[in-house]
Amino acid sequence: MTTPSSPKTPPAKVLSVAPMMDWTDRHDRYFLRLFNPHVRLYTEMVTTGALIHGDTARFLKFDAIEHPLALQLGGSDPAELAICTKMAEDWGYDEVNLNVGCPSDRVQKNKIGACLMAEPDLVAECIAAMQAKVKIPVTVKHRIGIDNLDDYEHLVKFVDTVAKAGCQTFVVHARIAILAGLSPKENREIPPLRYEDVYQLKREFPQLEIHINGGIKTVAEIREHWQHTDGVMIGREAYHNPYVLAEALPLFGITDLPSRDDILSQYLEFMSKELQEGVSLSHMTRHILGLYQGLPGARRWRQHISDNAHRKGAGLEVVRQAAEHVATAMAAANQ
Repeated sequence: MTTPSSPKTPPAKVLSVAPMMDWTDRHDRYFLRLFNPHVRLYTEMVTTGALIHGDTARFLKFDAIEHPLALQLGGSDPAELAICTKMAEDWGYDEVNLNVGCPSDRVQKNKIGACLMAEPDLVAECIAAMQAKVKIPVTVKHRIGIDNLDDYEHLVKFVDTVAKAGCQTFVVHARIAILAGLSPKENREIPPLRYEDVYQLKREFPQLEIHINGGIKTVAEIREHWQHTDGVMIGREAYHNPYVLAEALPLFGITDLPSRDDILSQYLEFMSKELQEGVSLSHMTRHILGLYQGLPGARRWRQHISDNAHRKGAGLEVVRQAAEHVATAMAAANQ
């Protein structure tokens, strides 16, 4: 079975997978695309310095199947962001997203990420410079607040200031970020979710496209959030349980869902080509450990791949053997 075909008229609402450092690389994005042709995919955050002074091709390379695809940039220098945004358009990206949400100490030191919530005028300047260089959309992903700038009024001021610079799309992580005292992991879990703030933001700015992010795991939750916003962004659930993206296909008018085995078959073809290009097996298989999440044999699947994919000379037989464990477990469960 091939990737599900598109309906004639896709819904106006957006479903996307969050940019996640060390996770949403081009191999993961290829894998995720096989579950759902309509999901908007984002790269890992790439800093302006890495693009301008590093291996540009390594950071920007992607497969055509990944469309619609956005490049997420990290930076705060308007001129550098403008250069990198033009690079993204030249490479064929559909959108550029500015990171104003990452809470890690490393990016704060370089004035990247959530700390920019305290400087809406600078973010607006960055957005204006980026948009002046390209025709593709320039968007912002941000928190509802940071530290002592955590009330709804500050959120409104931030969005209003950046919107006046021309930004039309805001992806809002419905938690504040506590920049001093919490790790990035803790910042994804400890600050309480405030979905109502995001809903209110959409009511207050009906002309803007407001997407919601944070703690969303099920199709029922996607459907509920769509009632109040223009889009839903899923984060770690899409990585640990990627089949949720296929389960969301009925929201797009598709009832013929791909099986996990069909998806694996297609990804095996992709991995075969990448192995010939010198990509290590483990670099690709680390993204597929959640394929059979919740099914009999899922633990054996993960264990076999984790124990063997990194071995010297390991090939696709490792994945096929792991899949046999799932098939055996499924057969036993159905007896």
